[in-house]
Amino acid sequence: MARRRARWRAELRALVVGASGQVGGALARQLAARGSTAVGTHHGAPAPGTVPLDVSDHAAVAARVAVADVVFFTAAFSHVDGCEDDPARAFAVNRDAPAAAAALAARRHAPFVLYSTEYVFDGAAGPYAEDDPVHPLSVYGRSKLEGERAVLDAHPDALVLRTTVVYGVERQGKNFVYQVLRRVRAGEPIRVPSDQRSSPTYVEDLAAASLALVDKRQSGVLNVTGPEVMDRHAFTREICRAFGLDARRVEPVATASLGQQAPRPLAAGLRIDRLTALGVVMRAPADGLAAMRAAMEARRG
Repeated sequence: MARRRARWRAELRALVVGASGQVGGALARQLAARGSTAVGTHHGAPAPGTVPLDVSDHAAVAARVAVADVVFFTAAFSHVDGCEDDPARAFAVNRDAPAAAAALAARRHAPFVLYSTEYVFDGAAGPYAEDDPVHPLSVYGRSKLEGERAVLDAHPDALVLRTTVVYGVERQGKNFVYQVLRRVRAGEPIRVPSDQRSSPTYVEDLAAASLALVDKRQSGVLNVTGPEVMDRHAFTREICRAFGLDARRVEPVATASLGQQAPRPLAAGLRIDRLTALGVVMRAPADGLAAMRAAMEARRG
């Protein structure tokens, strides 16, 4: 069994839908490092080695899935407030596109991995386990929840990974850590909610966990996040410590004072007991941020 599994890994042909994004980029890097053949796709933001793909073009998606041994579907419409303005796009990208791809993968008996979110919960009583009752507050959360269900209906052996507050090195520099670094280094005041609790997740750990879980033939819904639950203000201060920045201009505020269009789950975060039982290790923010800083410095040479 060990030999067959090792051979299967080496010969793996992977499709990473959304490889120009943060999670997809980390997956593509790690697949290449382990010797797997990976095709990565992009839509609005090309990256070296990726090919264009509109996930709403199901024929084009079918052509890519048809030659893949495993599919990682990381593409999403993840702008939470933007989903409120364009629910049709949210459901097309977050539900219909992955469901169509999952159905195609199921016909080929190919593993399929979808990335979801803690926003399927209302944030009233987190951190949440996989089987806790779901109750999304926003269009984004509803579209992702319906995406989970549609994928598992189309491909009962699919793997749905719920994650949140993903950070790490990324080409576009859009994640929360980059936002904090830009503002603090520019000497700008930054208001961060102290009542919004979550589970910061280092992207390299998320990618490594994804590959390990496919190797272990896992299916269903599984939480994959960092092991600590903290509020955004505490995480921001951790970012400043990791990068040697002055956090005095970071102001803790209530989420309600930010005037965001979509409601956010407040007492959220995800429990990773099942993940830990599978032997998968995720780094806490202090260690993940230190690794991110080291990777950024290595890239600068």
